[in-house]
Amino acid sequence: NTWIHAAASIAVVLLGWWVGLQALDWAIIFIAITLVWMAEFLNTALEAVVDLASPQQHPLAKVGKDVGAAAVLLSALAAVIIGILVLGPPLWARLSMLF
Repeated sequence: NTWIHAAASIAVVLLGWWVGLQALDWAIIFIAITLVWMAEFLNTALEAVVDLASPQQHPLAKVGKDVGAAAVLLSALAAVIIGILVLGPPLWARLSMLF
């Protein structure tokens, strides 16, 4: 998933540069990107700790890992919504000028 997050982060930054985002919009985009990366890093740390504490399969270990993964998914979905709200209007305006 790290490669997917990296590719999405780069694509959003390039798109933001292309449409000419304002400073406040950049701040919102970078906060969203940072939150997704933080969730990914915390999930990775959680999975490592769970694997260390419970090398065998355990129902509670599964719950911990599933909740960590859900946090990453939730932050990614929120970032997509933020991206649409922030990048959507200037992207639409830029594409309208091209066509």
